[in-house]
Amino acid sequence: MGHLSTVAAAGLIPVASYARTSEDTRKRDAHGVRNQLRLNERTACAYGCTVVATYTDNARSASKDGVERPGFDRLVRDLARGSTISGAPLQGVVCVADDRLYRRAEDFARYIAALTSRPGRIHVDPRGVRDPYSKEGLLQAVRSLESAVEETQVRSQRVQDWHWARAVDGLPHSGPRPFGWLEDRIALHPVEAQLVAQAINDRLGGMAVRAIARDWDHRGVTGTRGGRPNAQTVTQIMTAPRVCGYRANRGTLLLDSATGQPVLGRWEPIVTPDHWQAVCATFSPGSLYMHRGSGAPRLTNRTLAPQHLGSGFLRCGAERSDGTVCQSKLGAQSGRSKKSPYVYSCGRCGRCAISGPLAGAAIERLLFPETQGRVRLPDSMRNRWQSGHMELEEKRKIIVSLFTCFTVRPGAKGNHTWDYSRLEPVWRWADRVAGVGPAL
Repeated sequence: MGHLSTVAAAGLIPVASYARTSEDTRKRDAHGVRNQLRLNERTACAYGCTVVATYTDNARSASKDGVERPGFDRLVRDLARGSTISGAPLQGVVCVADDRLYRRAEDFARYIAALTSRPGRIHVDPRGVRDPYSKEGLLQAVRSLESAVEETQVRSQRVQDWHWARAVDGLPHSGPRPFGWLEDRIALHPVEAQLVAQAINDRLGGMAVRAIARDWDHRGVTGTRGGRPNAQTVTQIMTAPRVCGYRANRGTLLLDSATGQPVLGRWEPIVTPDHWQAVCATFSPGSLYMHRGSGAPRLTNRTLAPQHLGSGFLRCGAERSDGTVCQSKLGAQSGRSKKSPYVYSCGRCGRCAISGPLAGAAIERLLFPETQGRVRLPDSMRNRWQSGHMELEEKRKIIVSLFTCFTVRPGAKGNHTWDYSRLEPVWRWADRVAGVGPAL
């Protein structure tokens, strides 16, 4: 007898188990979500339920805008559909606390709408079973949201005050080690500090910041968290006030209340304040660390939303000299023909590019294949997509729900025919869509 048959025979209520942690910095082994899932199993058993599917978001905040939570998104989608992707029915959700599911009004509305989209569902936590359709059940959920929002605001202000107090004392930032300094954040790194000083001199001498970034990349230089250098990160390193010993907080250069002079940090500077001001003057104000660093106010109102369907999803499939694949993101830029008004190209190796419309058409073919494919999206979704009634943002959300990225194989020079197979999809939850799956 299958699991679902056993559940039905036992009269157990099939529920989804959701777990989330905001951070996983100590052991980085997702132990927090595993513990929550175990508690959910115990809670489900105590209230006559059984877990048929688990959804997790490890180290993902629920209170910050713009943070993707694929586990929560999948839970909402499955609740609206009425079953998991494997066909198991969902009649409720179990979690350790409401704030694991939502801390913002937008997520609260999405969750309640999806949960109550079918009749007879329940919400379960260690305190008991809640009826999400009743007035009392809804008020209880609203009270949980209000408590979560208030807690988030208080905690955020407390953290801001703590950082400000450190800043006025001239203490270094508490985050990752800044490039150019040792782990104590006080003494200079003998190699990185020289690189920063030379980069500032080269910039003052007229060198393009992209050339500096390429030089660092060719030398094998990486950031303090392992990332490869690019023009933006090098700009941030050179224009950060810390390079000349000044202390800033949330985009503001701190001044001593007694003297009116900039607060000096307790660390060793790399260059003089005159050098720092001079190199900052070579960039537009909106590019500086003071307007792009953590918590800093932006100067431009330009939207950061992607303008093209494949932006952020395409990866370079060109092979390097050492046999590895580049895998850098392809960026969109203007094309030279009416057929391809924009193209995606690799800015790192320069050996892979693809027509923008071709990439879009290839993605659409993967989503809506002419024959039965790995997934089957509703016809109504296909009609809205192909008729032009679906906004770009919604299209990209559909892509995110199914794919991690697309690897683009380099095309053959001189071949002007469109080869849709150049896009090789990396499926999200590949183990669940390995064959012809049920309708999404």
